Amino acid sequence: MHSSLYRTMARIRAFENAAEAASQGGVSAYGQEAAGAARVRGPLHLSTGQEAVPAGVCAHLAPTDYLTSTHRGHGHTLAKGADLTRMMCELFGKATGFNGGKGGSMHIADFSVGMLGANGVVAAGLPIAVGAAHAQKLQRRDAITVCFFGDGAINRGPFLEALNWARVYQLPVLFVCEDNRWSATTASGPMTAGDGASARAQALDIAATQVDGNDVFAVHAAAARLVAEVRSGAGPRLLHALTYRVKGHVSVDPAAYRDAGELAAALATDPIANARMQCLKAGVTAAALDAIDADAQREVEAALAAAEAAPWPDASAAFTDVQTTGAGQWH
Repeated sequence: MHSSLYRTMARIRAFENAAEAASQGGVSAYGQEAAGAARVRGPLHLSTGQEAVPAGVCAHLAPTDYLTSTHRGHGHTLAKGADLTRMMCELFGKATGFNGGKGGSMHIADFSVGMLGANGVVAAGLPIAVGAAHAQKLQRRDAITVCFFGDGAINRGPFLEALNWARVYQLPVLFVCEDNRWSATTASGPMTAGDGASARAQALDIAATQVDGNDVFAVHAAAARLVAEVRSGAGPRLLHALTYRVKGHVSVDPAAYRDAGELAAALATDPIANARMQCLKAGVTAAALDAIDADAQREVEAALAAAEAAPWPDASAAFTDVQTTGAGQWH
């Protein structure tokens, strides 16, 4: 288990670092070089520093389980089992991406592994997850839905609506709040009344568990219990994972609005460094962990090369995957 969770986190971090550099067209804060102009098309929201949450939760999910994500969803997508190279191609706007290069970072989806989609609208994944979970219940499927969302989402209407519907109909959904302390460029705390996601869930009679979101093994243990309860038919649950967003809102945001001391304290609790220390204590060798890191870097470098070489979408693709109103404008 230790090595598997560490591997998931290492792959997410390596992907995010490479995507960050490719979006900037230069050298990122982590030293990766991306020669020339920016190659990632559209906005890029990084989840660097939050890797323990998707790794710990998704370890308990099967491809038949559903997942909804946020605009910061690369980690969720990888942890759910989606192909890393296809995701990089999507970021590059290439035809071989998950959405044919038309969705970009904020709209990645891979139904083959149950990943129903990232979403550029804050809190929009919540009602989608509840709808998916309601379908699972009506169809009597042996599956659940997991919904990732940020702390900023709890101040939007869909949060209340989704949790209320899930509780009223006892739906098989696990809500996972990645509490990274920031809502775009505004600190979440001063803008949130009361005690946050856990308290609001409990007010709706949904059991909530708070966990250190930078400790992948703590997340894994808490998620194991909550997923089992949801699968048993006990109704919705909420996991409140306290973590930190160490990057700016988007990859080109230096986050100068943030206190330097706050960031330094967060970096000292890096989830991958934490996981490495715990793996060593559990008997995993440093050489084995180094090999995992190297494998992740090689995989990402191969994905970058594949994305560079992949073809651009044909112009005719602009008229596919478009909802028709019957007016004939897409013909």
